[in-house]
Amino acid sequence: MIAASADLVSPWRFQAHPEVWLLVAFVLGAYVYAVRVIGPVVVKTGPVITPKQRNAFIAAILLLWLGSDWPVHDLSEEYLYSMHMFQHMVLSYFMPPLMLLAIPKWMFDAVCGSGKARSAINWLAKPVVAGVAFNVVVMVTHIPALVNQSVTNGPLHYSLHILLVVTALLVWLPICGPDIQRQLQPGGKMIYLFLMSVVPTVPAAWLTFAEGAVYKHYDIAVRVWGLSVTTDQQIAGAIMKTGGAVFLWSIVVFLFFKRFSAGFAAEQSYQKDSSSDILTYQDVTDAFGRVAPAKEPNIKS
Repeated sequence: MIAASADLVSPWRFQAHPEVWLLVAFVLGAYVYAVRVIGPVVVKTGPVITPKQRNAFIAAILLLWLGSDWPVHDLSEEYLYSMHMFQHMVLSYFMPPLMLLAIPKWMFDAVCGSGKARSAINWLAKPVVAGVAFNVVVMVTHIPALVNQSVTNGPLHYSLHILLVVTALLVWLPICGPDIQRQLQPGGKMIYLFLMSVVPTVPAAWLTFAEGAVYKHYDIAVRVWGLSVTTDQQIAGAIMKTGGAVFLWSIVVFLFFKRFSAGFAAEQSYQKDSSSDILTYQDVTDAFGRVAPAKEPNIKS
């Protein structure tokens, strides 16, 4: 009896989440079906997907599973708000861009079509619209009353996660979406990502410097890893601010060097350019032929 009671309060007890397994299986099955059945019909020349797209999908599906299943889901829902924040980072910062990188243009066209649905997605994926929508969702999902209710209400909890993932996908479409023509220019991407890293500082600072328990649901006797409720909140704020900012700024730095250092190595190289023209005898004679003959000096006797 004592052992059973201890198991009930153990943060590490296994809890099955068949809804998560079904979701992961559905996404995996849909992608494989599209690649093996639809792709060969649509793509007439070239590979259906590239190795990079395949690897990006594997990473994305693993992150989806990691962030939604045991033990991350259970720790984030019942014990640690810092784990809750880590879960949100996975579902909104790390997984969506990988999923978009995994989708080829033909698959994106097949899913979204070319009618009103595509027009709606294009409008929602505009940088200003997507950025505002995503950050509003981020701010709303940190309201204490909503957080305390969502962790005890399954439908509300999953609805908020779906809303977070959908708005995150819209945010990343101008950065790494399958439709290259809808992407921002490199300079626009850098500014866009920088601005996206600034907004989360508000709730992050609030969590870091708040006194007492902001979220009463996590103020419980069972403390995972011995973290107090205040320390847990501070770690959550650090994950939100530092983790998100480092990730986004890393992409900004990558885009900067990719954009402005293109051709720098070739320009600084001391090796002879093999593509340069070879000077020939005809070139020399033609050059001399274009020079006017020198006038003889007029010498007066």
